[in-house]
Amino acid sequence: MKKTFQLQVEGKNPERLLEAIKHEIRQYLKRERRKPLPAQMDFWDFDCRFGLSEEAAEVIHAGAFMDRINEAAAAGAPAFYLELLAKPAQRSFVPRAPGAEPSED
Repeated sequence: MKKTFQLQVEGKNPERLLEAIKHEIRQYLKRERRKPLPAQMDFWDFDCRFGLSEEAAEVIHAGAFMDRINEAAAAGAPAFYLELLAKPAQRSFVPRAPGAEPSED
């Protein structure tokens, strides 16, 4: 998904528009995660870029874009650009030291 979302549309409530944008993004993520994975892959990872324009977009962590959207809306930005590209990934396991007890949080 590469899209510029408008946060200020005449005749539409900004809070409802923001919630509709978030809903569209969540539906896209769910749709991408339902796709079959290639062999030897464990999950779908996402490359994310966010900015107030496509030229100013910077790479961010996949879990941070909702916070950035809220910040842009709170700052009164008229629009933002979001790029989410799915890629298959494989989990990496960190081996424990012999005799180490798992920590209890």
